[in-house]
Amino acid sequence: MSLKIRLARGGAKKRPYYSIVIADSRSPRDGRFIERVGTYNPMLDRGHAERIRLNEERIRHWLGVGALPTDRVARFLGEAGLIEKPPIRETPVKSQPKAKAQERAKAAAEAAAAAAGSG
Repeated sequence: MSLKIRLARGGAKKRPYYSIVIADSRSPRDGRFIERVGTYNPMLDRGHAERIRLNEERIRHWLGVGALPTDRVARFLGEAGLIEKPPIRETPVKSQPKAKAQERAKAAAEAAAAAAGSG
């Protein structure tokens, strides 16, 4: 069974509130979970003490058992000092053009450079 430390959404419409839970990776996002180990309230200011609450002892236990945090939860755990802070990607992978479009752009740039150099 592959375990994940992830967010389960709660709260009202347009007023999100998340529980940080240990769940089987195959279970639904807001469905069955094994244990609740913290909360995240994005409606509070970044410096507010109640924005992210973690049960560090239980999180350490589950990390030792082999649970893997999702990207967002890994960032929370990195800020709390429980794991190494994950690197923040500058540009999302999805925003880059596909391979053929990159080849065409490269060929066009080379043609433009050749035309500028000869003329």
